Amino acid sequence: MRMWKVPTRVLCRQHLLGEHVEMHMFVGSYKKNINLKGYIDKGLLDPNYMSQRHSELITEMPLRGYNHKSPIDENICELISKDYGHHTSLVDEGENIRELIKRCNECEKRIEEFYE
Repeated sequence: MRMWKVPTRVLCRQHLLGEHVEMHMFVGSYKKNINLKGYIDKGLLDPNYMSQRHSELITEMPLRGYNHKSPIDENICELISKDYGHHTSLVDEGENIRELIKRCNECEKRIEEFYE
């Protein structure tokens, strides 16, 4: 699971929808009392940005013709921020852009177009 924290327009369909699902997975993990600190320490999650990131993702989805029918539990996002927000999150947009370019040809094309 990871939060890419890059401009949503650069994400291919798979990575856009995947990150959306993973925001819900973080919430579900928290509800099951699974510790999220490892994700934060590895730079895969910014606990203070979850609600905003979900909003960014669902704003992009209808622009591509995708329906969104799974609101995130804002109260749980607030609890995650409260419980883990003091941990330093090092989600690195630049590193994630480089990782997407290595992993995905479609994201690479979208990134090149975005940054032209």
